[in-house]
Amino acid sequence: MDMYGENILFHYKNPLHSGKLEGATGSAADSNPLCGDKIQIDVKVEDGKIVDALFSGEGCAISQASASMLLDEMIGKPVEEVKSLENQFIYDMLGVPLTTNRVKCAMLSLVVLKQSLIK
Repeated sequence: MDMYGENILFHYKNPLHSGKLEGATGSAADSNPLCGDKIQIDVKVEDGKIVDALFSGEGCAISQASASMLLDEMIGKPVEEVKSLENQFIYDMLGVPLTTNRVKCAMLSLVVLKQSLIK
């Protein structure tokens, strides 16, 4: 297994920013009915920046690792920057080729994070 695959497995087995966030200013959840992945993201925004975020859910290694890695990257970032992220950011972050079936797994956390920022 290459370094990127190991990184995905690490985040899957040891998720960062996992749990429910008390005092969240935004929250969203979604699922991928094709494979059963579920993600909920709670965010706390202050002065236009994400100051904290936690996720909960269940699913495949790609969906759960993507959520862990994404939140690790996005805490401290301006909301407008996060809202403008493209799918390519997730592809680059994961660093592994994704089959068509796995693209939805990988993008679920980005979709949910953006939904949590809509007021």
